[in-house]
Amino acid sequence: MADTIDMAQERQALMLEKQIEHARPAITQISALFCIECETAIPTARRIAIPGVSRCVACQEIAEIQQRHFIRR
Repeated sequence: MADTIDMAQERQALMLEKQIEHARPAITQISALFCIECETAIPTARRIAIPGVSRCVACQEIAEIQQRHFIRR
């Protein structure tokens, strides 16, 4: 028979699983063949590893830096 602590741990594990599931972005589009910023080809390995990717690595890094800059106050 499960005691209170076991039930609480099971509930916590289920809540964590749901939070992780909701935190992952939903893939609604296919990966682009060329970067939307600099128009260079996006390598096949990157397109497979990150479904829905639209930027090359360099342009994605720049976009993330700019996003962090605008979020900080």
